[in-house]
Amino acid sequence: MAGTTTAERGERRRESSGPPRPRRPRAPRPRTIAVLAVALVIAGAGTGWALYGSDWLRVERVSVSGTRVLTPAQVREAAGVPVGDPLISVDTEAIEARLLKKSLRIDAVDVVRSWPDEIRLKVTERTPVLLVRKGGSFVEVDDEGVRFATVSRAPKGVPLLELALSRQGPAAASLRRFGEDRLTREAVRVAGRLPAAVARSTQVVKVRSYDDISLRLRDGRTVVWGSGEESDEKARALTALMKAQPGARHFDVSVPTAPASAGS
Repeated sequence: MAGTTTAERGERRRESSGPPRPRRPRAPRPRTIAVLAVALVIAGAGTGWALYGSDWLRVERVSVSGTRVLTPAQVREAAGVPVGDPLISVDTEAIEARLLKKSLRIDAVDVVRSWPDEIRLKVTERTPVLLVRKGGSFVEVDDEGVRFATVSRAPKGVPLLELALSRQGPAAASLRRFGEDRLTREAVRVAGRLPAAVARSTQVVKVRSYDDISLRLRDGRTVVWGSGEESDEKARALTALMKAQPGARHFDVSVPTAPASAGS
């Protein structure tokens, strides 16, 4: 019998060996692990140095936006931003608290880090809706009833609040029950609901009691408003009444479902 050929022996070896076995990944050597750990430490140290030690990421500028009455210089002084400190370490909440405490004129402020070297102060100032006369000056009152600033000259287009509160007679009961602050807030509530055209022409908001609030316009016309309740309905009734009776001099919307006008 003839022996097996070389080709037959090769075929048998291929059949017996089967598919190649996958190689197992080698475990990292201790030296490799140590090198990687050192690299991570160096990278972390570099990041920390860049944020806290580098001169590139320190506060160099403080920008101010949104001011109308205040100047940017006044806002910067009140904010007390630590120029020269690392930007990452600036306490933005502390800056906000300082601004709100030092200036009642500021209603809100947004303190923003702007990389690489700037703090931005976005200010929202309070807007006066009424003025209270105080000697020769005027106290500005916003739509929340906050008395936030005293000015020597009345801002244009802001009505004067006149508190004609009697301490005797029927109106005295209203003063005792609600107090001057509450009655002022009711006047603010009315001023904030006036139609835009009426608000621009209102000269005085007069308060005699909780239920007796009236307006005097710059052209001499008057409006009986009543209380601050249902002010949205009263505003709509007044707008319609003024359009229907453009020559009228006196308007009464204290009962908005039955408004009335008189005079010519």
